[in-house]
Amino acid sequence: MTSFDVVTVVRRRLGIRRVGHAGTLDPAAVGVLPLLIGEATKLTPYLTGQDKEYVVSVRFGLQTDTHDIGGRVLAEGPVPPFTREDLERLCQSFVGVVTQIPPMYSAVHHGGRRLYELARQGVEVDREPRQVTIHAIRVEAVEDSRAILRVVCGKGTYVRVLAADLGRALGCGGVVEHLLRSRVGPFEQASAVPWATVTGEPGDALWSRVLPPDAALSGWPVVRLAPPAAGAFTHGQPVEVAPSASGGTLVRVHDTHGTLVGIGAFVAGGGKVQPLRILHADRPGTRVLPA
Repeated sequence: MTSFDVVTVVRRRLGIRRVGHAGTLDPAAVGVLPLLIGEATKLTPYLTGQDKEYVVSVRFGLQTDTHDIGGRVLAEGPVPPFTREDLERLCQSFVGVVTQIPPMYSAVHHGGRRLYELARQGVEVDREPRQVTIHAIRVEAVEDSRAILRVVCGKGTYVRVLAADLGRALGCGGVVEHLLRSRVGPFEQASAVPWATVTGEPGDALWSRVLPPDAALSGWPVVRLAPPAAGAFTHGQPVEVAPSASGGTLVRVHDTHGTLVGIGAFVAGGGKVQPLRILHADRPGTRVLPA
């Protein structure tokens, strides 16, 4: 199942057209897939830009065209002996801003088509290297030719490419055997709605599980505006506030009732909030259909 397949099912189950996801999850992977509904779809770039956490099982000694265990085998060979400490030192060399080449089996666009569409036709094209940020890699287990890693990374990072790069550095290749996305921004696996619930519960029950839009921006600074200022903000006008942060800082803007009305940025040395994205009232809950 693809991430878009999930969106299609949720649209049907909730009876609403405007549903999107915050970051494609590989079809072979499992884990957290945040869905944005209605006006919350306007928050997609702010959620996809937050860091993500993965738990990945890497098998060394193997290379495939997809960088995971399900791909066509390109090479297979012995794995040189290494210790957990050896792998930890190697992983640290991949922490920070690193360069990755997107895999052919990915959703990146090339000439108006997805790379995976070209790859399925046996076509390989040059891909521009990209800089991505890997915040941390923790080695959780090592056994023979396998390792379990916990990776915290920024937007656009391919864990499959990281596995292949680690294997290349060891001189034997590496592929992903199992990939779990355990967190996206503030959303963790422990609080995720299981897929069986998504497909099995009545629509009204699913609506009760929908979080307010500002849940996607947990930890952001908050500005609360009284009615005159809130009205001006929602009409695209910068409004004066008590300076509390430097210019350019992103904030979530609420009215006095606590409703998220938009995303803003401090300007004028922090003395004003400039609207960047406006959300209209769109509280989650059971829809009332016309009689």
